Amino acid sequence: MFKSYMDIALKEAKAAADRGEVPVGAVVVSGKGEIISQASNRTRELSDPSAHAEMIAIRSACSVLGQERLNGYDLYVTLEPCAMCAGVISAARIKRLYYGASDDKSGGVEQGCCVFTHSQSHHAPEVYSGIGENEANDILKTFFEQLRNKSLVVQ
Repeated sequence: MFKSYMDIALKEAKAAADRGEVPVGAVVVSGKGEIISQASNRTRELSDPSAHAEMIAIRSACSVLGQERLNGYDLYVTLEPCAMCAGVISAARIKRLYYGASDDKSGGVEQGCCVFTHSQSHHAPEVYSGIGENEANDILKTFFEQLRNKSLVVQ
């Protein structure tokens, strides 16, 4: 029976937005349904362009498990991973990737460079898109509208 963990990823995305980060959240889950790690974007907080939710969640899960591969583990993320994150998902050997919103501008899974179908990809997870898509899109849309409105305020 399928159980989604996207609700946890969405909570992480909202927490990122509250911190002024682009609202993306991610969760790594074992085949038995155990949450191994969860994270949200921290690029601004850490001054690190690689501190995407997926990267942090995967690093944390690997650290917790003491291994560099996540065979049999699933990743839930609120936004289609970029090419950088898709590369790490492949390298970590994630079994299944579930994501919410598509990213026409920076996506690297089903948009843009399509990392998993590239001849140099060593592993392609099963990919399921559109999980929690509406809520993920709403969080992103609200965040960027608020950001634009702040920049329009005359000081």
